[in-house]
Parts: sequence; C-alpha cells; structure tokens
Amino acid sequence: MRLSELGELGLLAELEGRGLARGIENDAAQLDGGLVVTQDALVEGVHFRLDWTSWRELGYRAAAVNLSDLAASGATPEGLLVSLGLPGETRLDDVLELYAGLNEPGVPVLGGDTTVSEQVYLSVTALGRSERVPGRGGARPGDGPLGAAGAELRAGRHARPPLRLEEGRRLARTAHAVIDVSDGIARDAAHIAERSGCRLLVELERLPLAPGATVEDLGFGEDYELLAATPDPLDFTVIGRCEEGAGAELTLRGKPVELGGWEHFRSRAC
Repeated sequence: MRLSELGELGLLAELEGRGLARGIENDAAQLDGGLVVTQDALVEGVHFRLDWTSWRELGYRAAAVNLSDLAASGATPEGLLVSLGLPGETRLDDVLELYAGLNEPGVPVLGGDTTVSEQVYLSVTALGRSERVPGRGGARPGDGPLGAAGAELRAGRHARPPLRLEEGRRLARTAHAVIDVSDGIARDAAHIAERSGCRLLVELERLPLAPGATVEDLGFGEDYELLAATPDPLDFTVIGRCEEGAGAELTLRGKPVELGGWEHFRSRAC
C-alpha cells in the first residue's frame, strides 16, 4: 500500500500498531519531570512558497506552529532546536532574517543542525514544561465547551499563527482534552472523538470567523487556535458538546455540514 492511499493517520496507526512508535497520538510527548517535547517540519512547496512569504515570516511561522503544540499541552516553552536544509546559493541575509523570525516569539534557539538541500527544509523541536498535559484522549460525555479562544480563520494563506500559550496553560488545569486546530476544525474534532471514545458535536455558527472568512474556509486548517473538551468553559468560546457515541458532527444552524481538512500524503501541496 502506498502512503497516498494510507494517509498520515493511517501511517501513524500502522507504526503504533506494530510497536514501532508509542504515545504519538498527542500534540507533544510528555517525559519525566514535566518535560514536554514537540516537533514540526516545514517543507518548501508543501507548507510554504517563498514568493508568498518572507524569510522572517517563515521563521516566525516555524516557531509558532511548534509553540502551538506546547500551548495545547499547557506547557511553558524553554527553547527551540532548529534543523535547517538550504540550497548553497541561499543568501546569508535571508538566513539571518529567518532566524530573526524564529526568535521573535521570545523563545531562545538553543541549537540544531544545518545541511545543504535542493529546497528549503525547516524542522523545529520545541521544549517546554507542564504540570499537567490533557492530551487528546480524555474528552467525556457531558463536557460542554469545545472552543478555547475560538477557531478564527487566518486572514491570509501565510498569515501569522496566533500564540495561545497562556490560554493553553489555563485550559490545562481543568480540560479533559486539548488539541490545536492545525488540520481543520472537522479533522481535529474527529481526532479528539476517536482518542476519547465519545461523540463531538460542533455548532459552526458559534465559531468566531476572521474578517472575510466563510464556514467553507474552515476546512483548510492552519488556524492554530485551541480546541478543548472541558467541564468548565472559563471565559472561552463554547462551540459544542461531547456526547455518548463516536465521531464528530458539524452543524450550521441545525443542518449537517461536511468540511474537509489537511492530511499529509493525501492533501495537495501549496
């Protein structure tokens, strides 16, 4: 079977089922002492195009998408490790701008690796600490709120992801499950439902949309807001509830809605 048939989630299930990886269902890995580690990679032509985004914005984005996973884990970030692949003709000024963007969120770059590559490849590992990581698999029937700060759609294709670290720490104190919305609201709600063994109902009219965004835009993903199942809504936006059953259902004013989402190996590159 080819990966284009299996998809990213199918690949992860195969690895886990064969004992080749463990604990890969959450946004980050939790180690002893409260250490939380996550890693994401950005590949030119798949996640970004340099005619659409600047080097500084690329660096910021690479840091932010990893910090979003730490936010979903309720973690306070401590540092970044950066692995960078670049063509030999890349200008020094461009690389300096990239690292300026990486440093912009205020989390130090502690090390990493560089190598020559035919296209730009940027992999960031983020390190943090958390007293409690909710994960994706703890949602329970009766949990009402699903939204954290909401699922605002980014205004532009390569707009800056939001940093929800403080919101993530607040949610981690009480939430049964948290995920960052990177693959689209439908797919990420389904992740929580599958891991938790319950049914998620999402009312799309409750989602705060970015200016100019429509409900259909929510299927693209890359919002990097937080989606949480928690018995206490605190002061976050409530967009649905958890029930007995399985899967995730999205409705718009009471009518079912089908939305797509991003999945590597199946989804088209940018």
